[in-house]
Amino acid sequence: MSKTLKRPVSGQRPSCYIPSRLEDRRIRNRTLRQERRRKPDKPDDFVTYEDSDSEEETPSQQHQVLSTSYNFVDYIRSRESDLSDERTIDPAYASRHILTHDMFRETPIALGNINKVFCSQWLSNRQVVFGTKCNKLMVYDVNMRRVDAIPTLPNSHGASPDTQSGIHACQINPSHSLLATGARHSADIALYRLPTLDPLCIGENAHRDWVFDMCWLDDQFLVSGSRDTKLALWRVNEDLMDFPVAKDAEEEGDQQQQQQQQDVPSYAHISPIAVKECRGAQKIRAICFNKEYRELALLSLNGYMHLFNAETFSQKLSRKLPNCQENVCIACQPNGLYAVGCRSYTLLLDPRTLQAVKKIASRYSGCGIRSASFQGNILTIGTGMGMLMFFDIRAGKYLESCINSSRTVVLKASKGYVAQFPDEEIDGFQQNKYSPAIYTHCYDSSGTRLFTAGGPLPATLIGNYAGIWQ
Repeated sequence: MSKTLKRPVSGQRPSCYIPSRLEDRRIRNRTLRQERRRKPDKPDDFVTYEDSDSEEETPSQQHQVLSTSYNFVDYIRSRESDLSDERTIDPAYASRHILTHDMFRETPIALGNINKVFCSQWLSNRQVVFGTKCNKLMVYDVNMRRVDAIPTLPNSHGASPDTQSGIHACQINPSHSLLATGARHSADIALYRLPTLDPLCIGENAHRDWVFDMCWLDDQFLVSGSRDTKLALWRVNEDLMDFPVAKDAEEEGDQQQQQQQQDVPSYAHISPIAVKECRGAQKIRAICFNKEYRELALLSLNGYMHLFNAETFSQKLSRKLPNCQENVCIACQPNGLYAVGCRSYTLLLDPRTLQAVKKIASRYSGCGIRSASFQGNILTIGTGMGMLMFFDIRAGKYLESCINSSRTVVLKASKGYVAQFPDEEIDGFQQNKYSPAIYTHCYDSSGTRLFTAGGPLPATLIGNYAGIWQ
């Protein structure tokens, strides 16, 4: 869980320097080595060997082992005191421990009449930004329990109500200096500075239809995907960061457009440096960047997965996914493994061949997988029935509770808010049976808090849901 290389405050040795730890370490290593050397009844087809079978460690290695504390309390004290100790922690362990010991508790967030939350990101340890179907960009303060609106950016052509179809994606660059999200026109993108959320620029003239997803390649390059089956590559250079271009409102003759420009500070306009059509795609639905293989993975609504070379921005291959329906979300593990959410199961795909290596059946039939993310070796799955499920990649099964070994770990969301169009009726819909779809979820940097949000699954229903699990 944690590792702290302690330095003595007084004397020559830290408090964790206990020589008997070396003997315990030798016994454990000897037992493991004997287990590996044991000849099985059936020989293995594939065997690996260590570089050395020596049990002895060098004096410097022994000194480092004895000076290292694996106690989480030592890690906390070292961090609180801002000591110069070398310390590391695995955030995935904290998430796993909280989940398996049933420690997560939900705090519902009241969003009023906002319609369906589609995307979210943690800005800091106390703020979450999210975008909605009603074209609102909101920031929730966890400590103050307050929701604030961020002005969306109009383009130079104006945004009519027909082009305002929701903010479907928001992504933060690796250095946490920029936030990319949808603009007032759903076919444009908007960039904001962090942590102030001041508008930087708007990206336009790339897509003719809604932008469904986007991802950062590094701190400067961003890729967006749209329903028009096109990918756009954007660049935020240093000149743009240092000298943002002020928008000239006098060039616009429309008074309504001038009023919209007065609502937000000045910002620049940028165009994509490249636009590519995804061959064989029908409405690009989700994008992720695979750092391990330097490629972009795309999902299209006709059941295909497409790969683009991130360095040349060229299409590599397309593959039809097996019996995939409503594949609307994709996630990538740091080692390259892909997870694709479908109507009734989640597929784990080999990044080298895109062959399905595991088909994770949903524990609830017909729930639909609406969001997915990796937290270490745990795959978090958001469903259309208001439940979060957790799959352990290493164990190959759903995460089991340590409190009750006969059940798996599931988080059930509260109902949130739901309304109905006044002139329409939904057959069989009952308020007491309503469960919101989890369209988005995200962990904070520590892995100890989880933001979940969404709303009613039927397109004809208006409503929202949001909650903090901690």
